[in-house]
Amino acid sequence: MSSHSDDSGDEDDGTASPADKSELHDTIRNLSLKLDDLSTCNELVAKHGAALQRSLNELDGLRIPYESSEKLKAVNERATLFRITSNAMINACRDFLALAETHSRKWQRALQYEQEQRVHLEETIEQLAKQHNSLERAFRSAPGRTSNPKSFSEGDLLTTKGEDSEEDEDTEYFDAMEDSTSYITVITEAKEDRKAESGTTGSVEWTSDNVLDGASLVPKGPPKVKRRVRIPDKPNYSLNLWSIMKNCIGRELSKIPMPVNFNEPLSMLQRLTEDLEYHHLLDKAVHCTNSVEQMCLVAAFSVSSYSTTVHRIAKPFNPMLGETFELDRLDDMGLRSLCEQVSHHPPSAAHYVFSKHGWSLWQEITISSKFRGKYLSIMPLGAIHLEFQASGNHYVWRKSTSTVHNIIVGKLWIDQTGDIEIVNHKTKDRCQLKFLPYSYFSKEVARKVTGVVSDSQGKAHYVLSGSWDEQMECAKIVQSSPSSPSLDGKQKTVYQTLPAKLLWKKYPLPENAENMYYFSELALTLNEHEEGVAPTDSRLRPDQRLMEKGHWDMANTEKQRLEEKQRVNRRRRLEACSRGCGAEEEKEAEVYVPLWFERRLDPLTGETACMYKGGYWEAKEKQDWHMCPNIF
Repeated sequence: MSSHSDDSGDEDDGTASPADKSELHDTIRNLSLKLDDLSTCNELVAKHGAALQRSLNELDGLRIPYESSEKLKAVNERATLFRITSNAMINACRDFLALAETHSRKWQRALQYEQEQRVHLEETIEQLAKQHNSLERAFRSAPGRTSNPKSFSEGDLLTTKGEDSEEDEDTEYFDAMEDSTSYITVITEAKEDRKAESGTTGSVEWTSDNVLDGASLVPKGPPKVKRRVRIPDKPNYSLNLWSIMKNCIGRELSKIPMPVNFNEPLSMLQRLTEDLEYHHLLDKAVHCTNSVEQMCLVAAFSVSSYSTTVHRIAKPFNPMLGETFELDRLDDMGLRSLCEQVSHHPPSAAHYVFSKHGWSLWQEITISSKFRGKYLSIMPLGAIHLEFQASGNHYVWRKSTSTVHNIIVGKLWIDQTGDIEIVNHKTKDRCQLKFLPYSYFSKEVARKVTGVVSDSQGKAHYVLSGSWDEQMECAKIVQSSPSSPSLDGKQKTVYQTLPAKLLWKKYPLPENAENMYYFSELALTLNEHEEGVAPTDSRLRPDQRLMEKGHWDMANTEKQRLEEKQRVNRRRRLEACSRGCGAEEEKEAEVYVPLWFERRLDPLTGETACMYKGGYWEAKEKQDWHMCPNIF
């Protein structure tokens, strides 16, 4: 592991290395030498002490004056005391040495036993993981098992009630907790009932503009610039993830030494930009005159950002401090996007998007990640803001937690879990989304998402349902009625709805995607070389480019060089600060000052976040990049 520098770029601490072992051997050798010196001193003290005693006895036999005889007797007594004390010290040292040697052998045996036990425990855990994996495969292939595993949820307590209601009314039912902090679950129904719904919409109609109709269809004109549709196939490098991560349980992922073999050839800034793949949902939402309908499209957009993660278990490159990434697609996508890495510990990126269709989006996302043993938790921290210029509707939400499973053994897979609340701060409309955790023994569809859109008074208008890797639908609520309390005593509400309308559907992956890191059509273009970008742009990062081309050994060497360069730059900043700053200013100056973003207080969330201060696109037009740091 010491041969690979870590993503942190600043931290030099790590787990035990060969250098630590050589230091231990040097210490033991030095102690042995000191022990030999002590033995030599012991022999010399005994030898010279006996010689001194003989000399004093010889002097005692000489005829000398009385006064000298008394002094000689006093010296003789002191020499005798010194000899007794020296002998006592020598005996004590001999006993200590014998005791230390006895216990040293015990400690060596104990240490050897502990090392053997650790190896045995690791082998046992790996064996158990393999057996667990075999049981899972056996269960999935067992006869009589349905092909689509689903997961348990609160709403299943009302399944019987829903089925009874369907005998009398040809409508679709959803049930939800009545209080604002709870969530709905879609009750499955027979296909015959769904067909019958189409003719029973009653007198309740959708709004006249019908913006939600056909929301999943994307108008695609011929692109002015031809983008690439493939990258070099991923090389078949074998590397055991468990061998590196078994010593890193509980540690921050960005501080774990990681070779590029576990990365994908995109940076975290480019992964953030991928959230814009389904931007057409926001382009369509601009035309909504009804704020709750607009909320449905915003909710679908927030879910769509996870669709690219279902097969993407590789880690993106942790950007260098000051690294940027631009997406200038005004002609075909109608938007411009800019990301900048504004902090390195913890890793934090600021993002700003402007769309010519009438909306803007900004966020500062800090990635916190912990390795828990069998799985890895990735928690994005920070708020996402979306504003529509014409209406002034301002939406705020946060990302859910991502979990990578089967770290020890088996095929890696990713899941999204947790709750997302989207708030329109102008109208106070809210959308509560719940990402249901996947379970082998569940009856729900995998990767299910449910939600309810309510107005400022708390009245529910739409029910959302779908999965974060495929599609989202919304159904307008016609009528709601309380149901009988559940087993835990909580009151629930049953919603009668119109037929569901499709909001968003995932694009199919490009051909040969499994050999191209499962990149989407947009992801394949993100690292494509472009002229005129800033010298700090992720496209120009050499280790990432080498990895994309399949030169992973060269990429690892280049990655170490870049991170060492970043460490040197950080030390220079701190040294310059210590010379020119006062004691109070020193701490503030240690914080990196972003180039294109500035820290401001967010009035809606009360948090300090980096917001775009302007100047990037003007600098690009003039091709004036003199202010950019040299990070590559």
